[in-house]
Formats: sequence, C-alpha cells, structure tokens
Amino acid sequence: MNDFLEVVVVGIGNGAVYAMLGLGLVVIYRSTGLLNFAQGELSMFSTFIVWTIWNAGVPLWLAILGGMAGGFLVGILLHQVAVSPLGDPHEKPLAVVIVTIALFLALNGAAQLIWGTVDKRLDPLFGQSQVTIGGVAIQWQKIGAVLVLVALATGFVLLFNRTKLGLAMRAVASNSESAGLCGVPVPRILMLGWGLAAAVGTVAGVFTAPQLGLGTNMMQLTLIFGFAAITLGGFDSLIGAVVGGMVVGILSAVVPQYVSTFERMPLAPAFILILAVLLFRPQGLFGSKEVQRV
Repeated sequence: MNDFLEVVVVGIGNGAVYAMLGLGLVVIYRSTGLLNFAQGELSMFSTFIVWTIWNAGVPLWLAILGGMAGGFLVGILLHQVAVSPLGDPHEKPLAVVIVTIALFLALNGAAQLIWGTVDKRLDPLFGQSQVTIGGVAIQWQKIGAVLVLVALATGFVLLFNRTKLGLAMRAVASNSESAGLCGVPVPRILMLGWGLAAAVGTVAGVFTAPQLGLGTNMMQLTLIFGFAAITLGGFDSLIGAVVGGMVVGILSAVVPQYVSTFERMPLAPAFILILAVLLFRPQGLFGSKEVQRV
C-alpha cells in the first residue's frame, strides 16, 4: 500500500508541473483563442535564463524572479516580431499555429547556440530533503510544487475574474474586433498574454530541470502532458488545467507501474486520455461549450 501511495505522490508532484505549463497554455488561449505550440520551448529558454543568473552567484529564488522577468520579455518580443505582423489571430488561426511551431524550432536552436547541448545542473528550489507521513516518503520539492501551483492558479483566477486586464483578455479572446471597438488595446493585450504565459512557464521549467536535467529537449514531453491536462480540464479553464494536470500526472505515474504494456510507452496514457476526452466531451471537464448562433 505504501508503495502505491509513494507512486501517487510522485504523480501529484509531476502533475503540478504539467498543470503549471497548462496554465501558460490556458493564458494564451484565453487571450488569443489559440494554442501555443512553442510554450514548452519558451519555458525551457526562460529556465536557461534562470540558470545563467543562478550560476553567476545569485540566490536561486531571486534568479527565478529574474528568469520570469526575462521570460516575460522574451514572450513579448516573440509576439511582436513573429506573431503580431500576422494581424488578428482569429482571422488567420492556421498561420499563427504554423508560426508557433516555427518558434518551437527557433527557440530550441537558439538555446543550443547560446548554452550548448550539454545538460546543466539546477538545484531543486525546495532542496533534496523529504518528510515521512504515514510511512510514505514525500520530497519537499513535490510539496513545494503543489504549493506554488496553488499560488499561481489563485493569482490567475483573480487576474481574469477581478481585474480590468483579465476582463480585456477575455474580451479579446471572445471577439477581438468588438473588443477593439469598445476601446480595448487588442495588440497590447495579446502581447501581455504571451509575456504572462512565458513567465509562468519559467516556473514549470524550474521544477522540471532538477529532475530531468536542464537541457534543450527537457520540456518536450512535459508539453505533451500539459496539452493532455488542458484537453481534460478545458482549454479555457484555469481550474481545469490544475485538475487535468493532477489527473494526468497520477495516471502517467501509476498506470506504467501496474500495466506492463505501458512501461515502454509512458506517453500512451496521456494520448489515450486526450482521445477519449475529444470523443466524448470535446470542451473538457470544466471548459465552456461553444455556442453558435444560427
């Protein structure tokens, strides 16, 4: 029983990271109405910024704040240079998707040119120690990941539901043309959405790097799990990203342990979950169902 609970705890810790990346995907979706396939590489690039600051002797927590600021600026820059020239993303959704895939490749290549192809070491934010509860060993890093996820999700819920900026983001995602006619600065809102998504992605990268090693490919599997999380929870739901991330994390940890078929296919549970949700509830568990007027 303890072995099962330890696997579940590992899944919860991993799920918190998937949910963090999922939050970034939801932020982009709620501000543009589209998915960003470069979100994982943005997270990776920002984490390298964290490592650079930390490697210079700055305390890790301060380096993370610097990396989030750097990621925010990188997200804004990429939007202005690569996405904004396309115009309204709602009018050219396929073009924007292709651009995000191109940014995926460009960010990966840029990171290799700047930091090389050898993995770096980044210490865990909450250390290597663990606590034993009821005979189950739990790493403080896993507990910290859950606490940070709760803080991030709470912050974004307040942003979207209690602030004018969040209302503007929702308006732009719903109908950018009408939002613009009402005085909402649409280009600026889209730019800020990219910056915020990149900033929160930094945190996901900081929790991924100590476990997988800080390398240029470290977030690619995590991005797939992040997509599975928001597919389950709903593309436009912050709470859905959290719940979906936890479910995907637990399933991805538990299923391979007890079903030998999935031992060599760690992504299979996530893909099966995505397929099932898209077949039976395309809007996800907490997502808003699209209503079309005839």
